[in-house]
Amino acid sequence: MTLVLRGVAKDYGTTRVLEGIDLSMEPGEFVCVVGASGSGKSTLLSLVAGLIPASAGSISLAGAPVTGPGPERGLVFQSGALFPFLTVAENVAFGLRLLPISRADRERRVRWYLGEVGLSSLAGALPRQLSGGQRQRVAIARALACEPAVLLLDEPFGALDVQTKEDMQLFLRQVWRDTGTTVLMVTHDVEEAVLLAQRVLVFACGPGRVAAEVPIDLPAYRALTVKRTSSFLGLRATVEDLVRSHMLTPEREKV
Repeated sequence: MTLVLRGVAKDYGTTRVLEGIDLSMEPGEFVCVVGASGSGKSTLLSLVAGLIPASAGSISLAGAPVTGPGPERGLVFQSGALFPFLTVAENVAFGLRLLPISRADRERRVRWYLGEVGLSSLAGALPRQLSGGQRQRVAIARALACEPAVLLLDEPFGALDVQTKEDMQLFLRQVWRDTGTTVLMVTHDVEEAVLLAQRVLVFACGPGRVAAEVPIDLPAYRALTVKRTSSFLGLRATVEDLVRSHMLTPEREKV
């Protein structure tokens, strides 16, 4: 399903936080959005998820307008937001109860996605018994179990330590390749964006808008060693420079 945003804007009261967002994502694409705090990156995900309405413009998925939340769009936050009183398997199955599928199909999906994220042995565990990385794996499995056309990720690894974060980045690339799901991810980490994405959108502030798009011309299979290559380092420097140059609002740039 193709995701298309045309002229999307969002106002909170008299403040415009997003302006003129044009974006088209083909099925199976992986796009990361980077930018300074306050550039509207998380607001963009909320709009695509249908959690809030746009003030102007249009959002469509497979030609149908996005007017609210739907199972064709899965959303994962930084905290994971698991239900503490449900087991790992029950958390993954939660959204499936809203779909018109049989119990056998629901159980099959839970087993498959727990296997995909490497947590089959912890199906009966509670969230408090898991590490931070494991909880994020459950959150991603829960979002993917509904088999959405688009997976929306809002800083999913921002609270993890460096080692766990790198493990989760490789895990996410593998899941993306296995499932073919379209991924739109927000991150403050430029290195993470270059490692994961096929293209990176740089947001500017005041109001938030797409200031630049950087295609990531790296091999489809990416081990952590790719970060030591000249191609990777050049792309990271390009994106970092763009982020830095667009941190100021237009008014401050004139001073």
